[in-house]
Amino acid sequence: MIHKEGRVSVLLTFFLFAVVVLVLLLSFGANFITVPLAVILTGLFCFIAYFFRDPKRAVIDSASDEVLSAADGEVVIIKEVEENEFLHSKCIQVSVFMSVYSVHVNYYPVGGKVIYSRHHHGNYFVAWHPKSSEKNERTSVGIEMENGKTILLRQIAGYVARRIVCYAKEGDTISKGQQMGFIKFGSRVDFFLPASSEILVKEGDKVSACRSVIARVK
Repeated sequence: MIHKEGRVSVLLTFFLFAVVVLVLLLSFGANFITVPLAVILTGLFCFIAYFFRDPKRAVIDSASDEVLSAADGEVVIIKEVEENEFLHSKCIQVSVFMSVYSVHVNYYPVGGKVIYSRHHHGNYFVAWHPKSSEKNERTSVGIEMENGKTILLRQIAGYVARRIVCYAKEGDTISKGQQMGFIKFGSRVDFFLPASSEILVKEGDKVSACRSVIARVK
């Protein structure tokens, strides 16, 4: 199934590529140049459709104090930081990098209430750049969990990803595993968790949205 954020892109790509292939074949016939070009464009279209896939994602059973991954990808950063946008306190930052092959739907990792949502314009450093969390275009979402604890999520645009879609609105009541948004063409999601949290992943771990437990917020 194609995600709603990609349906227009997939349709436009299909019609554009179809016209190009048709013009090539009608103008020059099937030869050693037009046939490989047609195959390449077909493969590229299939990749774009695959990128915008929206698989049905079952949410694992987890306790209310457990934080699930909001994205598919690899854990690239775990460190203590001072979060100065919303939490204004020492936190543990856990960052999950999404490659162009990952599912790019982002999900709420906890249930609760959205109490903060901001979009920030910025640069487009590569997503693993140390300053990308603060300097790149990004969307920050603060969530009050069901157990009363507060966490911050940050969707970050990377060098290739130039568009962040976020559905979070302040005051929304949300469920664990509900779709939070979409980042186009690879980037990163940062978790900012209370310093007392028990981190259950390590750098280099592969995680799946709604299936992998990132941390337990005590």
